[in-house]
Amino acid sequence: MKPQIIFFASAAFGLLLVLAVHGIAQQPGRNLAPLTENDLKSPSPNDWLMFDRTYDSQRFSPLAQINKSNVSQLKLAWSITEGPGSQEGIPLVHDGVMYLQAPGAVIDALDAATGQLIWEHKRTVPDNIKRGARAKTIAIGYDMVYWTSPDSYLEAIDARTGEERWSDKTETRGATQGAVMAGDKVISGGACSGKHENCFIDAHDAKTGKLLWKFMTAAETGQPGGDTWGGLPDDKRMTGAWGLPGTFDPSTNSLIWGVANPMPNTRLERHNGNFNAIPTHAPADLFSNSTLSINADTGKLNWYYQHLPGDDWDEDWTNDRILVTTTLNPTHATAKWFNAKIKPGERRDIVLATGESGGVFALDRHTGEFLWANPWPYDVPNFFLKNIDENGVTYLNESAMLTHPNMTNTVCFFNTRSFWAQGYSPITNSLYVPFVDACNEEKIGDPGTSSTHRGVVRDPSKLDELSGVSKINASTGKIEHIFKGPGPINGAILLTAGDVLFFGDLTHHLRALDQETGKVLWDEMLPGPIANSTITYAVNGRQYLAVYTGDGQLTASVAAYNKALKSERRVNTIQVFALPEDLAKRTPLLAAASATNQTGAPETAPRKKR
Repeated sequence: MKPQIIFFASAAFGLLLVLAVHGIAQQPGRNLAPLTENDLKSPSPNDWLMFDRTYDSQRFSPLAQINKSNVSQLKLAWSITEGPGSQEGIPLVHDGVMYLQAPGAVIDALDAATGQLIWEHKRTVPDNIKRGARAKTIAIGYDMVYWTSPDSYLEAIDARTGEERWSDKTETRGATQGAVMAGDKVISGGACSGKHENCFIDAHDAKTGKLLWKFMTAAETGQPGGDTWGGLPDDKRMTGAWGLPGTFDPSTNSLIWGVANPMPNTRLERHNGNFNAIPTHAPADLFSNSTLSINADTGKLNWYYQHLPGDDWDEDWTNDRILVTTTLNPTHATAKWFNAKIKPGERRDIVLATGESGGVFALDRHTGEFLWANPWPYDVPNFFLKNIDENGVTYLNESAMLTHPNMTNTVCFFNTRSFWAQGYSPITNSLYVPFVDACNEEKIGDPGTSSTHRGVVRDPSKLDELSGVSKINASTGKIEHIFKGPGPINGAILLTAGDVLFFGDLTHHLRALDQETGKVLWDEMLPGPIANSTITYAVNGRQYLAVYTGDGQLTASVAAYNKALKSERRVNTIQVFALPEDLAKRTPLLAAASATNQTGAPETAPRKKR
């Protein structure tokens, strides 16, 4: 990381001078108390301990110092210019220290109030893969930070010093997904990288690094789901988990995880020219494009649900899943498909899922039972699904498929969302998801040749409404598009108890909306396109908002949907905002309604001294 810190605060010169004199020993982090499993279950509102903050992956913060009435007064607190490389991650914050994967296979620890570097861990990797280091997540537990390196290692780093504590080789899987905590375990996934043996999710002992289990995401012969590949040999079966990870549900001791598309991308390529080797309804090519529930102790499958069976278009369902408890009231007016067995008003623990192909689903968290689903962001003729039957079985839209060589077809949607995270607000009982109104034009040539595809703006969508944010009621499935604009959204959704929704786009806009109405409350131009990231945290009684700018793997292709827009490329920075100090001092961190968290533990108690 380049040491280019811009620090905006009163007495900045004096503070930096003190830091320079006292050096690293006086900086936060050195007296860090190890995180316990209970800390992970019930984190301090000051912290951001997981990529989506909490095990339920809601990306909702109880902090309310920044709220609807004052968000327009946000000012830049500090920023950092980073080195070259991919920018797709999400930082973590614990006890005033920000931990992040910087571009170029680097892990940094920063003072979260000033941006001052505390330590830097540089992994020695070949130059040809260093700039491609693009894990979506890192994890923190006990007194260690965990990350998946581009040379296919899971590595644990001392959170106080930045020194390696242990590492373990993960085949040649690559490191596009990242790591998450699950109690006393570290769970990680990644891309198959062209080999069946790399298609797995695994668990390691967080303290020792011992491999505990592997779950193969491309089901093998003789295993559950192994008979859904049309007789394809095991070594030819590939479907991985390259995007945002899933999460851990402590109430069921389960991992809830998403899996990407099967490879190669079309049925004709995968199944030796035989389009009908597998059906056009679920199950087909398991566990591709499915939600999985996996026992966290054993790695055994609890249940699965397949959203898109036997993909023909390179669509992915690998990204985050959100856990919610809600009453259910879907009707024909709010959900195109729903389970008729649902009793109106019954309360369920559910999983909410959206995919690159579009579509939004609610499933029972304990059993995988289908509850409701909708075409999303729009219901169009070439939507990838034709039907979901009374048993929750998904049926593909055959009219959008590539049934024989030398043909072209278009399916909707494509990269309508990807590894930029969605969020949920208990204030509105709604899921908030960014979308891009684009579809996939897929082409296949002569037998034995590879298919090609490209994203295209859906006809007849309007370029000034190309992207937006959907508010989807978790109880009913009703969809409202509360914001639309011309710039493709590539920033993670963040929701707070201040009734504010934050996100950024590829045209440099960082915005704050009213959660209920979508009214724009604040709009700030940044030096580059916003990249995933968006988090909030508090240090010394002041709430901060942090985002990255920079390029990920999909930035250029998604930005190109609207060629009239300008976007600076390869501008890797961290941008951190806060209210003016005098206003922050007068405004409490927590709203009165947030004084108790979901476990009943007080959140207003001062932090223990470290």
